[in-house]
Amino acid sequence: MNCLLISASALRRAMTNSALQPEHTSLAVVRAAAVLCTNCELAQLGRTQVVFGSGRSDADVLIIGEGPGAQEDAAGEPFVGRSGQLLTRLLEGAGMSRNDVYIANVVKCRPPNNRDPRPHEIAACSPWLDRQLQIVNPKLIVTLGNFATRSMLGTKLGITKIRGVEFGFHRAGVVATLVPTLHPAAVLRNGHRAFEQSQGDFELVSRRMQELHT
Repeated sequence: MNCLLISASALRRAMTNSALQPEHTSLAVVRAAAVLCTNCELAQLGRTQVVFGSGRSDADVLIIGEGPGAQEDAAGEPFVGRSGQLLTRLLEGAGMSRNDVYIANVVKCRPPNNRDPRPHEIAACSPWLDRQLQIVNPKLIVTLGNFATRSMLGTKLGITKIRGVEFGFHRAGVVATLVPTLHPAAVLRNGHRAFEQSQGDFELVSRRMQELHT
């Protein structure tokens, strides 16, 4: 009996190519391929696992952060540490919950020592984020902090200058309104005023979400 042997790398390529095709509309299919990703060196630099994303697959609101930290890398879910607890609080303070949104990151693997992702790492990970955008097809996008905001808008402006401003967004065939806000970690460092600013931004997003359904 003849046996067909397929190398692990060939299997990864086949799964990736299949998952990135437009006809696949399931986040589960894309996640299954993404967890095998070795497209950049972050796969070999100590990641525990790929942190793909979590939440409602047809959410009106997509929240995008920079990348997983140590606790997210261990848990396999985005925003599970103190920053994640604050994100939950901010959502609930604006009348939303984590069950109402989808949460993802610009890169899916933890950079060593929590350094900023490098341009080639962002480029290697961008097809996964593009498929998340296409499948969720959000009407509103919230970027958390400088890095995610600059990556998604292609701007050099700092987050304090543009937080709470509504921007038109068009990528991967998705048209949405993007609202930058402070990263929860920055809110934790900077205290009450930063919290009030971020809470106001999430309240703006909540109002816009409600307007979609009226």
